[in-house]
Amino acid sequence: MAGGGEAEDNPVSLNVTAMVDIIFCLCIFFMCSFKFKQLEGKFQSWLPKNKGEGAASDPGEIKEIRIAMLWDADQKKPRRMFGHKTVAEGEEGIRELETLIQGAYEDWQRKGTPDVPLIVDGDFALPWEEVMFIVNIGKKLEMKNIEFAMGPGSIPGANTK
Repeated sequence: MAGGGEAEDNPVSLNVTAMVDIIFCLCIFFMCSFKFKQLEGKFQSWLPKNKGEGAASDPGEIKEIRIAMLWDADQKKPRRMFGHKTVAEGEEGIRELETLIQGAYEDWQRKGTPDVPLIVDGDFALPWEEVMFIVNIGKKLEMKNIEFAMGPGSIPGANTK
C-alpha cells in the first residue's frame, strides 16, 4: 500500500479526491466573488443636526466665512463668490480667493474666534474638484471647522421657487 501499514489498520477507505475538488471550487468561487472595500474617493462628512431647522430671529453678527460656488453651464466654468463679492476667474481669481479666505480667518483669530466655520455653498452641478479646492485652502490654513451648505439649487429637480 502507498500509505504503509496493513489493510486491517484502515478498515474503511475514503476517496478524498472529490472532496478536495469541491473545496478547491469553493475557494475559487469565494475569491472571485470577494469585493474589496474601496477607500479611495470617499469623503467623510458629519453634518450638524441642530442647524437649519425652523425660523430664526436676528442672528446678530454673522460668524462665518462663506464661499458660494455656482456652475455656469453655458461657459462650463465655476463662478466663485466670497460673501457678496464675485471673485475673478482663472489663476488670478484663485489667488484672490485664497487671500480673501486667509485675511478673513486672520481677522476672526484676532477677534478671539479661531473656530469660525468655513462654509462651502456649492451648486449640485459643480465639479467636486472645485469644492475640494476650497476645502484644501481651509486645511492649508489649519481651519478646524469646515462645513457644507445646501442652497436652493443644491438638489437636482427640486423646486427652487
